Amino acid sequence: MLQSLSMDVIAMEVMPDHIHLLVNCKPQLRLPDAVKILKGNIARWLFLSHPEIKEQLWGGHLWNPSYFVATVSNRSLEQVAGYINSQKNK
Repeated sequence: MLQSLSMDVIAMEVMPDHIHLLVNCKPQLRLPDAVKILKGNIARWLFLSHPEIKEQLWGGHLWNPSYFVATVSNRSLEQVAGYINSQKNK
């Protein structure tokens, strides 16, 4: 669990040019803030482990500033998790 954000990752699949994440979080959490923190922390961890990557990126940036967020109800949770998990087969 990401303690400072109170977020649990339910499903994740890393694609060549994007990432699918299904997370459980409190409704009070501002989603743009959560995305910014997630992107920032992942980039920081990756660059600390592999500093050579930063030199290969345009402007030294890992992420495009865009993202997509949608809310999911308990009724559709299994369907969305199944979709994310099926992406590794494509």
